Amino acid sequence: MTRRTTGLLVLIALLAATAVLSVAVGAKSIPLPDVWQVLLHRDGTDDAIVVWERRIPRTLLGIAVGAALGLAGALMQALSRNPLADPGLLGVNAGAAAAVGATGLFLPLAGTVQNAAFAILGAGLATVLVYTLGRGGTTGKTNPVQLVLAGMAVSAVLIGFTSAVRLIDTDSADQLRFWMVGSLAVTDPGEILLAVPFLAAGALVGLAISGRLDALALGDDTSQALGDSPARTRVLAIVSITLLCGAATAVAGPITFLGLMVPHAVRLFTGPNQRWILPLSMICAPVILLAADIVGRVIARPGELEAGVVTAFVGAPVFIALVRRRRTAGL
Repeated sequence: MTRRTTGLLVLIALLAATAVLSVAVGAKSIPLPDVWQVLLHRDGTDDAIVVWERRIPRTLLGIAVGAALGLAGALMQALSRNPLADPGLLGVNAGAAAAVGATGLFLPLAGTVQNAAFAILGAGLATVLVYTLGRGGTTGKTNPVQLVLAGMAVSAVLIGFTSAVRLIDTDSADQLRFWMVGSLAVTDPGEILLAVPFLAAGALVGLAISGRLDALALGDDTSQALGDSPARTRVLAIVSITLLCGAATAVAGPITFLGLMVPHAVRLFTGPNQRWILPLSMICAPVILLAADIVGRVIARPGELEAGVVTAFVGAPVFIALVRRRRTAGL
């Protein structure tokens, strides 16, 4: 059995284990036999409500959001040829946050589903702006370095706008502040249903171009010689990143470090082959996100610590340990 196959099987087992723990463990202590009984025979008890209406949707959301951010991070690093690249560099997170802030300011009566829709729209518009600014001079070609610089500039402006909205609109400041922390505790199922088509479309596009990203890593000339179009590949990658990050950020808020850290961890046993990096990143990221969410539920009982806070605390030292390894695989 190869290292890649072994890694795939291990990650699938870890994902199954963390999903079970996410359903069984929470801020409210429910004995495991009672959880199993509630799963087999759903009734109207408090335990059944907690398991079926909170923990199971939360677990499914964690798997979907984690897979989206893991895939988007791998795509971003392959697209920019930058091992420190993160989906936020394209302004996706900042665009979604700015849209949510503007919605609270100008449409204070908008519901959570409307906020999610505007967040996806804001992420898309920010990415289009970054891509337009990142096109190289008179050649019209997309330069990865200029793309990253444009993303950082646009993100800075949008973050400043969001901060201004929080100061002006004190009524929605608390809601916006909670959303920007990053949490899987979504109470409106409509938000999740709204995000599913965008997440599915982004994942399909991202996985479909995995082979083209391997050719693109060899350079534009080599990629063209192999029959691929570098420009088309970059556009498809950006579309995928926008759909994945926009929808994930809309329902869960900005969750940091997953898109940055996971591809490095996966690359340790897959090497630079994008056909393996992309799907395994989709499996590895939900494991980390669900584990962070479980820790957040347990460590602050009877309250909860949002998953975005835990990933920030846990992700930083883990990422430092990864980049300090002598045998860390390159892009």
